[in-house]
Amino acid sequence: MSGLNLIKLCVGAESVEDHKAWIAHRMEQRRASGEDPRPRHTTRMRPKRADELLDGGSLYWVTKGYVTHRQLIENLQETTGDDGIRRCNIILKPEVILVQTRFKRPFQGWRYLTAEDAPPDLKNQGRKAINLPPHLATELDSIGVVAV
Repeated sequence: MSGLNLIKLCVGAESVEDHKAWIAHRMEQRRASGEDPRPRHTTRMRPKRADELLDGGSLYWVTKGYVTHRQLIENLQETTGDDGIRRCNIILKPEVILVQTRFKRPFQGWRYLTAEDAPPDLKNQGRKAINLPPHLATELDSIGVVAV
């Protein structure tokens, strides 16, 4: 995994499952219209540390105040909107990787996130995953109990 990632609020999603459904829906829409179906997040600013992000970085998503999952960053593409303003598409792998839930205060836009500060991936280790509310998963994590 890269030493540098991005973190962004997952606006409009109520849960990881909700976000997964939205990703699948948008991919199908793009596929049906002949576009590149890969998931993307469009932002005004192109990350200045693009080379570091493209070396295995991920976009970590904050859902309802908690970092819950990530997607690998595949590419950064410049685009121009219908309004003539240049933007950056952060092209993502469609797979969603669950991470240990961690509280995150609201912020605007995206931020860089180092590997040291990123929550670790959840490892299921062959057991059935438990779908805990984010606040409960965070409390368990704070006392050293990892819900997998």
